[in-house]
Amino acid sequence: MKEAKVIDYDAFRDQIGTVDEEGKRRWVFPKKPKGQHHRLRVIVTVILLSIFFAGPFIKIGGYPLLLLNILERKFIILGVPFWPQDFHLLALGLITLFLFIILFTVIFGRIWCGWACPQTLFMEMVFRKIEYAIEGDAPAQRKLARAPWNGEKIFKKGLKWTIFFLISFLIAHTVMSYLISWEELIKIVQEGPDKHWGKFTFVIVFSGLFFFVFTYLREQACIVICPYGRLQGALLDKNSIVVHYDHVRGEPRGPLKKGQDRTSGDCIACKLCVQVCPTGIDIKDGTQMECVNCTACMDVCDSVMEKVGFEKGLIRYASYNQVESGQKFSFTPRIIAYIGVLFALVLVMGFSLSNRNPVEGTILRTKGTLYQIKDEHTITNLFNIQIINKTHNSYDLELRLLEPEGGSIEMVGQGLHLNDQDMATGSFFIQMPRQELTKMKQKVQIGIYAEDVMLEKVKSTFVGPPVVGK
Repeated sequence: MKEAKVIDYDAFRDQIGTVDEEGKRRWVFPKKPKGQHHRLRVIVTVILLSIFFAGPFIKIGGYPLLLLNILERKFIILGVPFWPQDFHLLALGLITLFLFIILFTVIFGRIWCGWACPQTLFMEMVFRKIEYAIEGDAPAQRKLARAPWNGEKIFKKGLKWTIFFLISFLIAHTVMSYLISWEELIKIVQEGPDKHWGKFTFVIVFSGLFFFVFTYLREQACIVICPYGRLQGALLDKNSIVVHYDHVRGEPRGPLKKGQDRTSGDCIACKLCVQVCPTGIDIKDGTQMECVNCTACMDVCDSVMEKVGFEKGLIRYASYNQVESGQKFSFTPRIIAYIGVLFALVLVMGFSLSNRNPVEGTILRTKGTLYQIKDEHTITNLFNIQIINKTHNSYDLELRLLEPEGGSIEMVGQGLHLNDQDMATGSFFIQMPRQELTKMKQKVQIGIYAEDVMLEKVKSTFVGPPVVGK
């Protein structure tokens, strides 16, 4: 009697789906996806990529939506300029964003990867679509990959790679536009690479990098390089909503045979969910690091269930507890704690932004100088000032001594004029009556004014001679 074949459903845990037993890469040729969720993902992709490519041209109040000029250390976010002096706001914003990602992952799993990650959007919705159009569906792609380098293969591969590089070139230019602005980019293109070798090299290197990622690296960027897939292992729990196979309803698996009563579960073991997966995994094995929640398996399974007359949703968005016991989603203490901390960070971030001074000044006594005796009643110190404009306004500035009273400020040279998003420097003397000096080093406070409106307070130290009798 022939022994029944024993299927090891845990074998997937011993290896990555894209690596064979000899350690060589197993290329993934996913079947072309289609269905309700895929159509929604196409709509989301069109919206997000439109924002990405249009972003450098969008202005808010005449200023870029987003500019990350690292070389000149100028940053504009939603039309608001930021300087390196605002690093604490950047750090707070990144902490808030990171906590939001954690909270989002705890609740909704890796939905970001399937619906909004640039790697997935470009790979599955742009480059893979072009590949389907030129080389055909998965069987045709496998056949072409095995074929010798004849005229057909050279033409199809050459056409595909040419289009891939042109798109990569476009992506690199768009990224450059976010760094230096599209106006500056056009100027550089018109002047030629011989005058801008650094920026030209940047575009070429990043074009090659994007081409390499979407031509060769592909799904390995998500499986091997991206740390988010490994991070989710520490964040997900049995209440997290992920792309989940309903093992209660689907098991035991078995083929559907005509004319026989169904004794197995709803899964008919067609393996189409594996064939359509862009990372080469079997979702029926449970939540895995390689799963990017792209919903391709959900769509293909729903189409099979519809054809055989079973209820849709064998593979669906659900948590383990929902599948195992029908338990509905609830806010756990862990989720509530994350929400509380996130809410507190958002409040602190909002308060910091709303109380952000329009200008920021730094005042230091001039190096190599102590104090000067102007006359028997007056002591002076020479100071240097640097003021940064964090707004799009221009200011004519005035310095006033706030503390201690009785002193005065005398500018060296012309007054301080500050253009939008600019920096101004200058020098000035603080004159202090001797009777106001209570110690050799005394704290002073200077106000920076524009049209009688105080924009900033800056503290420094005034040095005087020894105070006799004090």
